[in-house]
Amino acid sequence: MLSDKISLVVFDMAGTTIVDNGEIEDCFYEACLQNGLKVTRQQINSMMGWSKIVVFQTFWKSKLGANHPDLEDKVEESYNTFRDLLEAHYETTDSKPTEGAVEVINWLRENGVKVALTTGFYREVTDIILENLGWDEGLDEDYVSTGNSFIDMSITSDEVVKGRPHPFMIQKAMKQFGIQDSKKVVKVGDTPVDLAAGRNAKCLFSLAVTNGSHTEAELSKLENDGLLPTVGHLKGYLQEKLQLANA
Repeated sequence: MLSDKISLVVFDMAGTTIVDNGEIEDCFYEACLQNGLKVTRQQINSMMGWSKIVVFQTFWKSKLGANHPDLEDKVEESYNTFRDLLEAHYETTDSKPTEGAVEVINWLRENGVKVALTTGFYREVTDIILENLGWDEGLDEDYVSTGNSFIDMSITSDEVVKGRPHPFMIQKAMKQFGIQDSKKVVKVGDTPVDLAAGRNAKCLFSLAVTNGSHTEAELSKLENDGLLPTVGHLKGYLQEKLQLANA
């Protein structure tokens, strides 16, 4: 059985299980422009998956220096602009699951595997996205399934000490479900820091999809346990790797 070998799969949201057509990068870029922070889209893309406030901290430290007296104010102003832009986008735009996401999550849960969604977003915008999709239904005040839900848990980067590439979101899900062996956990994302978080948590597999924010050429340069065309290909990957032909 699948659940004998895998207890938990931790998925990223935007770009992995939820369609991202570059809107997040657009919001970052616009927030930077509005606050006089000159960065390239390539710089922004290279930090996709990180906690969003950490991205602004990194950019402003590079521009002003770590000890500049205006650093904290600049970070806060830029981050607040980004939040306003991002929330406005998701409040006025339908969120859509990526190809195969619904099917593979249903398959995992039907086979006794817990599913957690993690993200570099903060809780407020995550709630907007989950509500858009109806994926918030059946989750309690701690964003854990009450038994009748699409996912088992939702975790945001502002709910742990540090976001990706640190392993804390994965470890929070493991603790919630009483999973002590990280070799029964699989991490799936679409960014370099997703792959790093899976490695840092010592997951059995740290995987990335190539139809998100980074291409196969970009991701193939990084340590990984597999690159999937879409998240829907996870089923076949696990069946092959774990020899679960009849699962």
